[in-house]
Amino acid sequence: MRVLFVEDNEVNRRVVREMLTAGGMEMTEAEDGPAGLAMIEANDYDLVLMDLRMPGMDGMTAIRHIRARGDDKANVPVIVVTADSGATIDADCREAGADEVIWKPVSMTSLYGTIDQLMARRGGDGVLVA
Repeated sequence: MRVLFVEDNEVNRRVVREMLTAGGMEMTEAEDGPAGLAMIEANDYDLVLMDLRMPGMDGMTAIRHIRARGDDKANVPVIVVTADSGATIDADCREAGADEVIWKPVSMTSLYGTIDQLMARRGGDGVLVA
């Protein structure tokens, strides 16, 4: 599974990369929304993990750009990874086009569980073998 993680914090990217690679997934990184959109333009991904608060373009704006594409890449599954805890964050993310939301600090259980549930809903194979 090829995953793009759009996140401005290097430590967060490293932690999630270790979790994903432990499960045999390949992770590509982008430091902000515009870089993430450029990576999506140039490559195919099975999943996008998107931070919300980044300099320049926030995650919700980047998700809206992905969903507005006129091609198959507009349908890539997107999971928001955020520390935001506002009352409407989940609904706001889903309105922007996110499939799921998980909160930082990310645990392997929440990350893998959310990915498995999302892929099962979309008719794909899960990522966990146990």
